[in-house]
Amino acid sequence: MTCSTSPDAVRRIEGTLVVRSADGSPRADTDVVVEQTRHDVAFGNIGFDFVGLANDEHGEARENVFGGADPEAAERLEHLWLDVFDTATLPFYWAGFEPVQGQPDTRRLQAAAAWFRDRGVSVKGHPLVWHTLAPDWLREYPDSDVEATVRARVRREVTSFAGLVDTWDAINEVVIMPVFANEDRQNAITRLCRRIGRIPTIRLAFEEARAANPAATLVLNDFNLSTAYECLIEGVLEAGVQVDAIGLQSHMHQGYWGEERTQEVLERFARYGLPLHWTETTLVSGDLMPPEIVDLNDHRVDEWPSTPAGEERQADDVVRHYSTLLSHPAVEAVTYWGITDRGAWLGAPAGLVRADGTPKPAYDALRGLVRGEWWLPPTRLRTDGEGRVTVRGWAGTYSVSAGDRSASWQLRPDAPPAAVTLA
Repeated sequence: MTCSTSPDAVRRIEGTLVVRSADGSPRADTDVVVEQTRHDVAFGNIGFDFVGLANDEHGEARENVFGGADPEAAERLEHLWLDVFDTATLPFYWAGFEPVQGQPDTRRLQAAAAWFRDRGVSVKGHPLVWHTLAPDWLREYPDSDVEATVRARVRREVTSFAGLVDTWDAINEVVIMPVFANEDRQNAITRLCRRIGRIPTIRLAFEEARAANPAATLVLNDFNLSTAYECLIEGVLEAGVQVDAIGLQSHMHQGYWGEERTQEVLERFARYGLPLHWTETTLVSGDLMPPEIVDLNDHRVDEWPSTPAGEERQADDVVRHYSTLLSHPAVEAVTYWGITDRGAWLGAPAGLVRADGTPKPAYDALRGLVRGEWWLPPTRLRTDGEGRVTVRGWAGTYSVSAGDRSASWQLRPDAPPAAVTLA
């Protein structure tokens, strides 16, 4: 696969729609309205801010262990989020999801997933297995019991959320997993990965998740985009582990990578023939993190404000980054990591909305792409003598209507003409 110079060259296609009446006859020479309702590519953001709102926790003194907005602030963010994004990532960090063994936060997260689903949003879980936020109580387990406990955790979550959450980061950041040090003690998942190896650890996560929900989309996710990740992917695929998508993180706190580097990453990871999910993207609207920082977590400042100049830079960077990603046919999903600056990771002004709830230029720029330049609004067309109409737009889900009758259909590349019945 090679990168195109324009997202339209890859994503905008032409298709034929056949419109029929209830008796099967073609609706010839009829005015119809065609409208896009969803993109084929997933445009995502984290949904952490809306967990409290979905559970009607107004006024409750409940600690938000995942950061983000309180329910009152989330209400003000809701329309901004839904006006751009169609896929939400919910937090399943084990340490926060089950701080006390046997007391998982299943009900609250199910309510949050249902809240998004009811609004037409797909939901992804992040992550099932990760060393950094492994629960403290798991450290006390002997090595012989850790693997069984991890397997049970994966089965439980994927089973409990099937139908609500059908895409998962099955395992996160395995490149560094066996060498990761958490505070002054090694966490139990690092111990497990060091004992059995990276590929067997990945295998257990994918196999348990697959058995619990065969219809799930399972992602191998990492921030390390070096050749070490490539070697790991090659080993996993050679071992016969069924990976549905490759997850690539791009937290650009030190500045936008630029088109050339981004395209180079796309080409290296597209060669495996799997869809690419850009799972975590951030671009800051304030001062950039110093370039000498190796681990982004090491940069701690008292305040990290958004600035007018930074906001203009962020808007330009968002347009360039998304345009580059969507110019490559392997990209299937792009998730921006945070709608708002409030509670943002590392305190960075990386949100698309300021802490006071007002949109930044980057929000308007991204919306202008996702719901403007890359979107087909209601368009009046006329069928020919055989009920056919030609539609040109971005691949995705569309509606067609005539009078008070409507139907949904898919515009997909290389697909035969779609047929719909307006009963």
